[in-house]
Amino acid sequence: MKRCYARSKNHTKYPTTRLVGLMAALCTTATFGLPSAKAAGTPNAYEAGYLIVPIPGRVSLTYDQGFSLYVPAWPLLSFYPGRQFQSGLPGTWMFAQHRQKAPKPVYSDVEGGLGWWRDTRFATITPKFTMGGVGPNFTEVAQGPGAGAGTWKHPMGKYGVAQLSPWLLFPPDGLNIRQGASGGLVGYGYLNLPLLGGPGTVGEEHIPTRNHCWTLFLNTGNFKGPVAFFTPYYWAHFGKKYPDLVGHLLDSKPAQPNRAVQMETQYIPCQVAQDSAGNWWARVAPTRFPLNDGMSSALVHRDTVYNKSALWNAVNSWFSGGPSASGAIDPAGALQRPMAQHGYSTWEIRMPAGNGKWTKAPVAWNMFATPALLGPHTYGYRWLKGIVKEGRGKNALVTLPQYYRLESASNRQPSRWVPVPKSTVPSETHLQEIVWRTPRQAPSRPFITPTAPDSSWKSPGPAAGPYTARLGDGTVLTYYWYKFDQQPAIMHAGLTTDQRHALQLRVEKLQRNWTRNRNYLQAPGFGRLADVDPALIVNPPRRLGVGYVPIVTAQNRPVKR
Repeated sequence: MKRCYARSKNHTKYPTTRLVGLMAALCTTATFGLPSAKAAGTPNAYEAGYLIVPIPGRVSLTYDQGFSLYVPAWPLLSFYPGRQFQSGLPGTWMFAQHRQKAPKPVYSDVEGGLGWWRDTRFATITPKFTMGGVGPNFTEVAQGPGAGAGTWKHPMGKYGVAQLSPWLLFPPDGLNIRQGASGGLVGYGYLNLPLLGGPGTVGEEHIPTRNHCWTLFLNTGNFKGPVAFFTPYYWAHFGKKYPDLVGHLLDSKPAQPNRAVQMETQYIPCQVAQDSAGNWWARVAPTRFPLNDGMSSALVHRDTVYNKSALWNAVNSWFSGGPSASGAIDPAGALQRPMAQHGYSTWEIRMPAGNGKWTKAPVAWNMFATPALLGPHTYGYRWLKGIVKEGRGKNALVTLPQYYRLESASNRQPSRWVPVPKSTVPSETHLQEIVWRTPRQAPSRPFITPTAPDSSWKSPGPAAGPYTARLGDGTVLTYYWYKFDQQPAIMHAGLTTDQRHALQLRVEKLQRNWTRNRNYLQAPGFGRLADVDPALIVNPPRRLGVGYVPIVTAQNRPVKR
């Protein structure tokens, strides 16, 4: 990787009809030959798949200025199972819009969100947030300010995102949600802001680009507003190697509003065993979802798309000398996309079949979960009492069935894993003996940015620092305050001195007027908002209140002695 988000290059998201056909083929041809083994050891199988959120119909392509949605933040598993664990929470994929056919097939989008990834270095059971800007066919990935694929010697996205907010730190390991989050909503989205002033060129090659700065907006309990943006150069610079892509990526093209919304899970640990009669049994690590009213879980709320009248026009007029723009979305330029209740799950249990191959059979989700519309523009699941385990209290979670039996294929349906009571699982499988716990693993490497005097991190360098912040995941951040247009991402954004100066003036306007405690995205229609880690919220030093941003230069988790 490149980092996998809600999806990776090797786990392609298929159109619905193709996915159904693929799953049918997998489930009807699977054969199971895993040797019998005691189940109390290392997991020998895993659960993976998608939860598909149905979006009926298509909206007008004029809603091309970005999107936002609300999703809950919660601990999917009851423990952190180690670095193999990878799952997004519900999320989406924002591609460039092409009214005509693109010059050649290319995969490039924004697909960040909440979740856990195999290259997360300091994970806990609480999810983190990454921005996830994917360069053509995963050649680069931009995660956040100073974070991305590659190395500092060969950066592949590490300079793709510029910090905009003077009040929020963005760690390279992902933006932390407050520890203990259990179903509170995180509102996020990307809206296009005219920060560069207009079409032009970037870089020494003078690559044509338009003024598209896709900016992350958050709506949480303790932080609201714009955070950071993908520099147009991040997308445009691929034109140096791929001239056919000039003008066809997100720096120049508007967004496609008709996006897929799904939850992709790539690894949940599982143990399988065969009894003396030849029957297969499985135990999956405790997997949980947030409970709302009754036995239901709301997973996606207010998936909204925007046209230029939502925010772009007001900001563009402001930057051109007109009245100041408040930053609040104009509802006249917003459209909440409809959702349906005929979603489905493709979760399956996969176990090795030898020669690097895996056998797969689906989990019978419909035996304990029913997709449902839970309110206007809200999609989720209703759970079947007695099959799932219902939590109690204010931040209750529901735990999915842990034990399954492989039901053989019949004329009516392929093989599938059906939930069963613990008492029906033969003791000879040893599945009841499993104690799920976080495995021992070597300490993670710290994130450290370049220290060479001639690097963009030191020349022109910061205006103040160093400062430190201790986060709920146990890590310590080191950060400095940079003048906005002298932060490393802007120094690598292919801009002339005049372009950087004009950008600096526009950002100063934003920072004076768009504070972190005002409303930008429309508030959710139910529930409560989750918080970002309070340690990430900072105040600028004296005389650096406007025109400067905090940039994290190191992140490490001190070893306990």
